[in-house]
Parts: sequence; C-alpha cells; structure tokens
Amino acid sequence: MAKIAKKRREALSKFDKNKVYSLADAVQVVKDITYTKFDASFDIDVRLGVDPRKANQMVRGIVTLPHGTGKVVRVLVLCTPDKEDEAKAAGADHVGLDEYIEKIKKGWTDIDVIITMPSVMPKIGALGKILGPRGLMPNPKAGTVTMEVGKAVSDVKAGKIDFKVDKYGIIHSGIGKVNFTNDKLVDNAREMMSTIIKLKPTAAKGTYVKSIYLSSTMSPGIQVDAKSLNV
Repeated sequence: MAKIAKKRREALSKFDKNKVYSLADAVQVVKDITYTKFDASFDIDVRLGVDPRKANQMVRGIVTLPHGTGKVVRVLVLCTPDKEDEAKAAGADHVGLDEYIEKIKKGWTDIDVIITMPSVMPKIGALGKILGPRGLMPNPKAGTVTMEVGKAVSDVKAGKIDFKVDKYGIIHSGIGKVNFTNDKLVDNAREMMSTIIKLKPTAAKGTYVKSIYLSSTMSPGIQVDAKSLNV
C-alpha cells in the first residue's frame, strides 16, 4: 500500500471527504489544507452533464474575474506596425510580427497568451502544430483575434480567462491564489459559475452542473454545494 505523506495525512484529517460544503466554508477548508511553500493556485473543477463529443454540447467561454487570477500573464501581440503602439500602451510584454513568428518556429513559447489581428491569422496558421498543443493558438471566440488589440491586452492582464470543457465533461480553471482573501475567492468562484451556467447548451438534458470542487496546487479537492453559490 502506498505511504501517505505526513502533510497530506494532516490535510485529510482537517475535513470530511464525504461532506458537501458551502462555498464560503469550502474556500476556508482549502486554505486550511494548503501546505505548499510557494504561492499556490486556487482552482475550480466543474463536472457538467454534457457530451463534449457533440458540437451542440460543447461548453466554451470567456470570463473576467472581478479580482483577477493573481497570475502574471505574459502577452505577445502579433500585429501590423500601425497597431504596435496601441499594444505596447496596453501593457503587452512582446509586440511584433515576422521576427516573433520566426522565434516561435525555432521553439520559443515563453508566453501565456497570444493576441493578433484577423489579417495576420494566415501567417499564424503555419504555427498551429507548435501553438495548438500548448493552448496558445489565438481564437476569435476567446477574444484573442481582434482589431481592438489594446483592449484585448488590457482584458487579459485584468484577469480575463478562456475556458472550455474537456473530453470528460469537466471544466478546470484557476480562479485566484490561496493568498487572496476569502471574499475575493468567493466572488471569483461565483462569477465563474455564473458564466458557466449561462452557457448551458440547449441540447444538454438532465442535470447540467453535476459537481463542483475547489482545490489548491497539490491539495485534495473539496466538494461545494451548488446551491450555496447563489447564481
């Protein structure tokens, strides 16, 4: 039998794994059982009653968390010269076009989000095999292919995130850091769930939100009572 580490054993002793907690209580429990020495991410996992294999049941959306994610997001804007100043003024970390396309072809992906313009997408299409597996490919549905590059950069820096259901029907997303106040984490979780609920596909039958769990980096998951979200 695998040996349970001391810290994990201690964490498991601080909550009832068979209990469904209110949102506020679950946030506190996650904080109580987080022992990482670094600034841990605070995550939410939502299992939905959808079949992602069917196009009419795919759930994908964008949400701007009211208190941000707490993560420093590195943004690359691939744009024409007339948009460079706008991107830089909005806080983009890297701005350019052909020189960055060449860097990416050589393996450079030291970024978190790529924002571009519709007219530039044909050039970026050739990078699909590099950017796709890393989740970096710009997408109009995610707001990362737009003429308003400055606004897109500002939104991403402010805590805008793109999420989608995986092949198992689960949405997994970071919604802050453990060092956020409880109120901020509750607000972010409610905003996330409100957005997910609004995206319910008409083709989805039965229970839409099957379960909600909160956790931090390396912590056990804590189940949340959906009714306590008040969304």
